[in-house]
Amino acid sequence: MLRYSSPVFALSTLMQLHNTLSGRKEVFVPLDPQRVTMYVCGPTVYSYAHIGNARPAVVFDVLARLLRRRYPGVIYVRNITDIDDKINAAAAKEGVDIRVITDRYAAIYQEDMAALGVLPPDFSPRVTEHLPQIVSMIERLIASGHAYVAQGHVLFHTPSFPEYGRLSGRDGQALMAGARVEVAPYKKHPGDFVLWKPSTDDQPGWDSPWGRGRPGWHIECSAMAEALLGETIDIHGGGHDLIFPHHENEIAQSTCAHGGKTFARYWLHNGFLNVGQQKMSKSLGNVLLVHELLKTLPGEAIRLVLLTAHYRQPVDWTDELVTEARKKLDRLYGALRDLAEIAPAPGVTAPSSFIQALEDDLNTPMALAELFELARAANKAEHPEDKARLKAQLLDAGWLLGLLQQSPNDWFAWAPQVEDRPSIEEIEDWLAQRAAARRNKQWAESDRIRDALKARGVLVEDTKDGQRWRYV
Repeated sequence: MLRYSSPVFALSTLMQLHNTLSGRKEVFVPLDPQRVTMYVCGPTVYSYAHIGNARPAVVFDVLARLLRRRYPGVIYVRNITDIDDKINAAAAKEGVDIRVITDRYAAIYQEDMAALGVLPPDFSPRVTEHLPQIVSMIERLIASGHAYVAQGHVLFHTPSFPEYGRLSGRDGQALMAGARVEVAPYKKHPGDFVLWKPSTDDQPGWDSPWGRGRPGWHIECSAMAEALLGETIDIHGGGHDLIFPHHENEIAQSTCAHGGKTFARYWLHNGFLNVGQQKMSKSLGNVLLVHELLKTLPGEAIRLVLLTAHYRQPVDWTDELVTEARKKLDRLYGALRDLAEIAPAPGVTAPSSFIQALEDDLNTPMALAELFELARAANKAEHPEDKARLKAQLLDAGWLLGLLQQSPNDWFAWAPQVEDRPSIEEIEDWLAQRAAARRNKQWAESDRIRDALKARGVLVEDTKDGQRWRYV
């Protein structure tokens, strides 16, 4: 792992982010530049995360890195949902406590995201750790007339919040059609949503003023955001599929619980991830799990695929796109490998054109174009001073994107988890034999060894600096 830390630079340009609430790009101005706050909806831990779940983790990791570059204090929260009916079903199927399921898949999620270069957020709160805060928020909503108790349930009364539907841009009829819940007879209004629901004896439950039960999904994030970041936060992020009903409901209950204060000032949503131009679904059999992909692909290549399109646009996962991502990283790491003997120039950061691309609503396609331009310049550089500057810029730009975070040798030595893959020691022994054959002008033997290695998944290249190899 390269030991490179990104320096802080003075604010020189205006950072713009597309706010879903307004439908346009806006200059980002935090409430307190000394304490920038961001909350992103994290995983529900009942199974392995699929590649679509990884996209917001990667996107908002880049945003967190950029924010930390601009501001001295950033608090980034990404929650873990560990109370959910799908978790209950998984636990019942295995005959274990829900904590067994949630601990297992939370750990796997964190390991898989780390393999994609995602840095840990400042806080990863769990719902089970915030039941008192959830109950307190529900009590406030009842006391202020925004929620009511009915047949052991507590529901938010959507007509009590006139701005309900503003985030998703839906009118009343569309909201009812999109509520995705059966209209229960105890609801005062079809669009009212659950804040607390009763648990049967065989379901997980917690004591509350309304009986033993468990919280609804939406109230969980509102309570955790309030507990860790306060009543008004700067940025709230998540996938496009969360705009309605989840984020719409968060706005309603948080605003009402806080006496009308703005809940989140900027709402950011990443686009969907498709597979071969089709939506991922179990029925189509095209759900790609990150845990399985990491057995056959480098995590950094997966990350690059997720950054190739602008975060608000869909990404279409194809074998061709993955292959191209690996080739692009080969070029970037190849440039760094050629600079192995050059120390990066101290205090040099990514060029302004790269920073401006990221500060323009996280324009990662443009930022990547600037990164590859740096690599091309590095390959052509002749003077040591130019090489040192370009290496520093490459590393700094790479850090902001979460790329180039390992040594070139480690990148080229990566291998998928397959049988009959020769070890590094075996490869080096074969290359020593091949070098001897070449010195003795035994070209046929040299070619035989090269072809034998290729047949076992090792590509050998002859360069002016000698033999180089990599797993393929």
